[in-house]
Amino acid sequence: MIALTEITAATQALLATAARLDDADIGAPSLLPGWTRGHVLTHVARNADGGTRLLTWARTGVESYEYPSLDARAAEIEGGANRPAGVLLDDVRQSADRFAEAYTLMPDEAWERTVQWTTGARHPAARAADARLTEVLIHHVDLDAGFTPGDWPTDFTTRLLASLTAWLARREDGPNLRLHATDTGQDHGNGDHLVTGPAASLLAWLLGRSDGTPLTGTTAIKIPFLY
Repeated sequence: MIALTEITAATQALLATAARLDDADIGAPSLLPGWTRGHVLTHVARNADGGTRLLTWARTGVESYEYPSLDARAAEIEGGANRPAGVLLDDVRQSADRFAEAYTLMPDEAWERTVQWTTGARHPAARAADARLTEVLIHHVDLDAGFTPGDWPTDFTTRLLASLTAWLARREDGPNLRLHATDTGQDHGNGDHLVTGPAASLLAWLLGRSDGTPLTGTTAIKIPFLY
């Protein structure tokens, strides 16, 4: 399970980036099609609240769903995207504090209790901590404000490369990949299609945050949407 210290460090870095953005910056496009930076920051805040509800469910046994529905999730993001930069920053910070408090209240046994995400997927509550770190680090890149895949922590990059490669191997529409990280020397997967390059560039490509230009072996390989 991901430690709260990792989540907090990633959140503080994102907040430092967001603090440099003014209202005009907030309204500019992010790296996600159709989303401004305001959309990204609103999503990060609402994700923290969704994670808080899942942890509360696991701790108390009272069902507290991540979001009422996917439509409600989308409406909250759209409704909050055009707020002033300072309001957005406070929202991200305060929602992150609520998540951290919910994390610290969790007894050890609660992390193994199963809760349900909005998609219907059911996992142990520990997955909410993993998911929160992933949300913060990936969407920090999506702000397109100086933080890049190369800034992802090495442990995070290695973990997610391994899990995504394994997930793709299980999918009927997934490419049969073998990834070789030239900077770490690590291999992920044992498929027929070899793709090589720095670990962070490999992960950015898998996540749709890169066209694969720094990599070799990506020609004619189609990656299903992952994140």
